[in-house]
Amino acid sequence: MHTIQRKTAPALAALALVALAACGDTIPEQALLGGGAGAITGAAVGGSVITGAAVGAAGNVVYCQAYPSRCN
Repeated sequence: MHTIQRKTAPALAALALVALAACGDTIPEQALLGGGAGAITGAAVGGSVITGAAVGAAGNVVYCQAYPSRCN
């Protein structure tokens, strides 16, 4: 069981990072999309869903604000 998690965790994390490319047009949308991706990743890798959501939301907002041409 743990072997499967170790193999799928990096794949799910990569998928979540790809999902962050769909930034959203406004800051609330960016936070919601990033938070969703972070929560899913946190759950998939056996970590904290709340922490994953917070990190994902903050990361997506920061990325989209820093590189708006890459998000839209």
